[in-house]
Amino acid sequence: MEFQMQGPILVVGLGGAGSRLATGIKTEIGCDSLLISHDPKDLNQESSKILINTSPILNPSAYLIRGISFGARSTIAEKLASYSTIIIIANLAGKSGAALAPVVSQISKEMGKNVLSFGIMPFKFEKDRIFFSGVSLKRLKANSDCTVIIDNDALLDSNPDLTPDSCNTITNAALMHVISTLKNSSLPLRTNILSTSKDIPDVETSLRDSIKMLYEDASPNSIKSALLYVVGGNKVPIGVLNSMVSTISGIFSNDSTRVSLSVANGEKSKVVLLTSIEGETRFDRYDPLGIVPKENMLDWDEPDSSVKIDLKLEQIE
Repeated sequence: MEFQMQGPILVVGLGGAGSRLATGIKTEIGCDSLLISHDPKDLNQESSKILINTSPILNPSAYLIRGISFGARSTIAEKLASYSTIIIIANLAGKSGAALAPVVSQISKEMGKNVLSFGIMPFKFEKDRIFFSGVSLKRLKANSDCTVIIDNDALLDSNPDLTPDSCNTITNAALMHVISTLKNSSLPLRTNILSTSKDIPDVETSLRDSIKMLYEDASPNSIKSALLYVVGGNKVPIGVLNSMVSTISGIFSNDSTRVSLSVANGEKSKVVLLTSIEGETRFDRYDPLGIVPKENMLDWDEPDSSVKIDLKLEQIE
């Protein structure tokens, strides 16, 4: 089965990066948007917004942001109520994105919405964020009909000359391209990994770099389908496009693996590869307890959080 968007559509941006992307997506596909964050600076766009007020704490933990967000459940549900499809954009390397993704996706699922989520994973040198992002991703996947993972770290591994900001720019552009085509296409109802490359004149080299990025996250045996977006493909010879599809089909040698091609106009040439995965990815290892089945967990229903409690205790002499 495949995920197909049904209108009306609401794109929900969580945290700073998620809010910026959601604002762009709103314009790109002509839908409504909702921005949610604990930082007022993330909510200065002309969109519907919800502030998770952590005042007076200046530097709240992700657990505290999540705990306070439980008080906004009814407000979030009210904002989601009139929409059929919810697209969640969360930077799981950021505190707001990782804290809020499980909460918003859980509310959407409980309301019976079609949920498509995009999770942006941290760089491996952001060691203090890896565990929390892995746990958040696990819950986001469980609450979503379809999840697309964007791994900036895999792009950086394949292109060590890039800066982190450059990686973000490249992967964000790839994410925007995929979302812009969703009204005319569908996605498999499983976990998907988005991989891409720098802007390279040679699309075959771009394809090679995209595959290299994919291999950082999953093995070829786990891939069940691949959608090959060729940006600027209108200027690429048909023979080259056919060769690229044959190359992908040959690498993913499983007869059941489906390879599709989508050609888009563009000034620069680039390949964006969207592959559906069945089985383990490297993100499952971000949480050491991820191997424990959900049914064997005592605290799965509510994601881990902390709450701010003001206790007025008498001074005892």
